[in-house]
Amino acid sequence: MATVVVKNADWGVVWENAAPESGPNLYGGRHAFLKDCDLAFEGDTLAFVGKDYKGAADTVIDGRGKMLLPGFVNIHSHPNSEPLLKGLSEERKSRQLNMSSLYEYIFLLGRPAHDLSADPDTAAFGTADFPAYGAACQVAISEMLRSGTTCFVDYSATRPNWLDEVARTGIRTVVAPSFRSGEWYTPNGHEILYRWNEKRGRDGLDTAAAQIMRAQKHPSGLLSGMMAPAQVDTCTADLMRDASALARDLGVPCQTHAAQSVVEMREMFRRHGKTSIGWLHELGVLGPHFIIGHAMFLDHHSWIRGPDPRDLDVIADTGTSVAHCPNQFARGGMVLEHFGKYVKRGVNMGLGTDTFPHNIIDEMRWAIVVAKIASADIGSTSLAEVFTAATVGGAKALGRSDIGRLAAGCKADFSLVDLAHPSMQPARDPLKSLVFSALERPITDVYVAGKPVVRDGKVLTIDLQAQLAELTAGQARNMRGIPERDWAKRSPEEAFPMSLGWAGSNR
Repeated sequence: MATVVVKNADWGVVWENAAPESGPNLYGGRHAFLKDCDLAFEGDTLAFVGKDYKGAADTVIDGRGKMLLPGFVNIHSHPNSEPLLKGLSEERKSRQLNMSSLYEYIFLLGRPAHDLSADPDTAAFGTADFPAYGAACQVAISEMLRSGTTCFVDYSATRPNWLDEVARTGIRTVVAPSFRSGEWYTPNGHEILYRWNEKRGRDGLDTAAAQIMRAQKHPSGLLSGMMAPAQVDTCTADLMRDASALARDLGVPCQTHAAQSVVEMREMFRRHGKTSIGWLHELGVLGPHFIIGHAMFLDHHSWIRGPDPRDLDVIADTGTSVAHCPNQFARGGMVLEHFGKYVKRGVNMGLGTDTFPHNIIDEMRWAIVVAKIASADIGSTSLAEVFTAATVGGAKALGRSDIGRLAAGCKADFSLVDLAHPSMQPARDPLKSLVFSALERPITDVYVAGKPVVRDGKVLTIDLQAQLAELTAGQARNMRGIPERDWAKRSPEEAFPMSLGWAGSNR
C-alpha cells in the first residue's frame, strides 16, 4: 500500500493522549500545537504524526508554509432543505410567535397550510422537489468540505438516490433519516397546533432502520447511520423509546431536537408537567448514544427560569451529548446560556451548522462570541473548548475515537491551511487567526479517508456551478406557491421582505 507523507508543515494541531495522573478527561487527551510537523498515511489511515518521519514515502507533499488540522465533525445539519432558505429566512420574524418564527415560515415553502393529507416527510418544500433537495445537499456539502468538515450528520427526510449522491462527494456521512408521529401547523399565525398520524411515525421508523442498514453496507465505506426522531414534541413516547432502543441494537447514535424553543417547552409542560429533558429522562432514552439537538432552553435559562433547575445535571449525569448550533439561533435573537457552563458541568459538546452557511469554522466563531455575551464573562469559554467540540466532541457523540484528531491509527481526515494567506497573518497563533479572522479562506487542501476532496481551494467531487443553478431554480419554483400555502395568503415579497426597498418607490 502506497505511503503519502506531508513533510515539514510549519504547524500541526496534533493529538496528545492524557497521562493517567492528569485526572478525568472526557476524551482521553487534548489537541496541542506541534512545530515542524510530519504526517504519513497509508490508505485511509494515519501511520505517523510527529517530527522527523523516517519511513517509506511513495508521495511527498511539501508542508512548508502550511498548518495541518484534523477534520471537523458536524453533528447536526439539514442540507436537503436549508440552503433553499438562503435570502429568505435570515430576518424572518413572526410578531405573534416572536422567537419561534420557525413554526410559521417552515410552512411557507411547504405544502398548503389547509392540506392535512400531504405527507410532510416527502413534501418538506412543496411537492417532493427532489432535484432541488439534491442540489441543496450538494451545495451544503461543498461548503462543508471547503471549511474542513470531513464528517457530517445529514438529518433529512429520505429521498431517492440519497446514499449514492452523498457518497460520491467523498465526505463521511452519517445518514439520519428523520421521522415523527405528528407535525406542527398554525392556522392563524399565533397558535401552534399538532396533527397526529402515529402510523406514519411507525412507518418512518421502519424506513429509517432499513436506510441505516443500507448505509452501513454502502460500498464507499464512508457512510454510517443515526436514528433521528424529529422533535421531542412531535414524537409519541412509544416512538421515542423504540427509536432509542433500536439505535442501541444497531450500534448507532440517536438524535432528536429538544429544548429548541420556548413554544416547545411550554407545550411539553402543558402535556407532561415536565421540561423536554425531564420527559426524555423519564422515558429512559438518554445516555451516551443519545444526542440532543440544540438543548438551549433548559430549565436554568433566563427565558424559562425553572424553580428547581435540573436539566443540565440530567444531561451530564446520563452522558448525553449536545449538538450546539449557535449561528441560526443568534440570528433569531436566541442564545444558549452558556457554552462554558455546559463544558464545566461535564457535558460532551459537539457543533453543528443546522442551517446555512454550512461552515463549521464560522460556527466556532459564533459559539465563542455568543458564549462570552451570554455569560457576560470574556473568560467563560475558550477557543480550545470550542475547537474540541468541533472535532473530538462531535466524534465522541457519534461513538468514534478514530476521527476528529491527528494521531497514528486514526482515519486520514485532515486539512492543510495556507499560513501565508493575508487573513492568517501574522500567524503567531494560527488557530486564533483561522477562527477569528480567516474562516475557510486559507484552507487549500482537504483529505477524507486519505483521498483529496479539495485541492487549491476547489472541491474536486462536486460540479458546484451546476448545483447552484438547480438550487436557484428550485427556490424560485417553491416560492411561487407561497400564497396558497400561507395562512395569511401573503405574496412571496410580503412573506419574505427584501433587506432594502426598491429605488424610486415607496416600498
